[in-house]
Amino acid sequence: MPLVRIAMRRGKSSAYIVAVRDSIYAAMRESFDVPENDRFILVSQHDADEFDCDPHYLDIVRSDDLVVVQIACRDSRSAMQKQAFFRCVAEKLAIAPGLRPEDVFINLLETAKENWSFGNGIAQYA
Repeated sequence: MPLVRIAMRRGKSSAYIVAVRDSIYAAMRESFDVPENDRFILVSQHDADEFDCDPHYLDIVRSDDLVVVQIACRDSRSAMQKQAFFRCVAEKLAIAPGLRPEDVFINLLETAKENWSFGNGIAQYA
């Protein structure tokens, strides 16, 4: 049930965006127990003046290729699963589209399962 929002600087190609989406979805399937076809991914691109991220916070050197991934998901995963997921996303994005791990920022927003409606005005998991 994750809802994935991906933000990046404007100017990336369609192939780049597809690679980012596909890599994150593959990581969710592999290490986050996300079922097949549970794919809801939104991508937004921003001009430089709309994308304000510190390039050195926590001594991590970020470039203009920074990708911010925010995932709303059910509050059901252990800290170990989350760590494995973060590593898996960074590894997959390093392969395709070739992002440096320093340029992968991930934030999880966990909610109870009854807070989701996938359509028809029904809370399917409540």
